Amino acid sequence: MTDWSADLTGTGGYADVNGINLYYERYGAGRPLVLLHGGLGSGEMFGPVLPLLAAEHEVITVDLQGHGRTADVDRPLSLDTMAADVAALISHLGLPRADVVGYSLGGGVAMHVAANHPAVVGKLVMASAWLRTDAIYPELRAMQGQVNAAAAEFMVDTPMYQLYQKVAPRPEDFGRLLDKIGAFMQQEIDFTAQVRSLTVPTMVVGADADQVPPTAFMEIFALLDGGQRDGGWTGEGRPAGGHALAILPGVTHYSIFNSPLFAAVVLDFLAE
Repeated sequence: MTDWSADLTGTGGYADVNGINLYYERYGAGRPLVLLHGGLGSGEMFGPVLPLLAAEHEVITVDLQGHGRTADVDRPLSLDTMAADVAALISHLGLPRADVVGYSLGGGVAMHVAANHPAVVGKLVMASAWLRTDAIYPELRAMQGQVNAAAAEFMVDTPMYQLYQKVAPRPEDFGRLLDKIGAFMQQEIDFTAQVRSLTVPTMVVGADADQVPPTAFMEIFALLDGGQRDGGWTGEGRPAGGHALAILPGVTHYSIFNSPLFAAVVLDFLAE
């Protein structure tokens, strides 16, 4: 079991955008920060770091399509469509723009928000997300190929299953979500073009023991002109777009999102 609880109470609501009733919660005050969870999760998975982030920002957690309190709709899981949902939510809330921070599935969505809807994004943090399918360790890729509704019975003791049963409007849809996540993970991806198109300051974050080797995050940073030269005494050699890279020590794909280190690097990057 994993404790995702937070000693913080937010204000929840639904936004009818793009044909989906998108659930969100707002915490704290300050420059808006939209926070996007990983696959099979929800906004609650950031519980341990929410107080840290909300001490300096208005944090808006979003339950993506079919996750948490957002009921599924009749469309596949797509980074483009979920990114459009998030961009529409930012506008729905009357925000001229917001910093967008995403982890894993949410990291891919966040990157697509910035690539497809840059006018609503201040800064981007994409954590534990990668460019291509072949970056994933082969043994993990094989396991991902077995994710479907039939796996639900093996997940009843996991925090993802138990949280879904607690908050989802249709708890019986967990198997449907597994089918869609499984189909999503079987797609061959290559987001090189999207990363190259980014025009907002971007920080790439990964665990030193993630689902991909650290070089996968370095490759994304290189596409953003990072790691190409000495940074210089005054930072004159850093990437021109204000981009950054953080490989966090002592964490994995399954703990990075609620690590104080994650909150610390996010806050530092957004404060620059």
